[in-house]
Amino acid sequence: MIAHIAILLSAQLIGEVTVRSLGLPIPGPVLGMGLLLILLIARPKIATDMAPTTSGLLSHLSLLFVPAGVGIITHLDRIATSGFGLTAALIFSTWAALIVGAWTFIGLARLTGSRP
Repeated sequence: MIAHIAILLSAQLIGEVTVRSLGLPIPGPVLGMGLLLILLIARPKIATDMAPTTSGLLSHLSLLFVPAGVGIITHLDRIATSGFGLTAALIFSTWAALIVGAWTFIGLARLTGSRP
């Protein structure tokens, strides 16, 4: 389990170091997880071995939302003053993401000859 967590953290570290050294405009952890995806596709045995560890991490994913909840409580005054704009931006961005995702799915289904 420790080795699997080390693989996850190493992928994040490699991504972060790469982004900072090359000045890339993407987050380091995103690049690191992309590199991890390539590793897992290239070596399926690693993916199989990591499955119990990653399932355990995902089962406790809700703990990561505690800091977000604390942040909301801490900034209630900002939410009171900018709440309408924040809510509008959240609703608009959610709908935009859903629409673009649906269009992408339809386009890929047509491209591959599948039926949506």
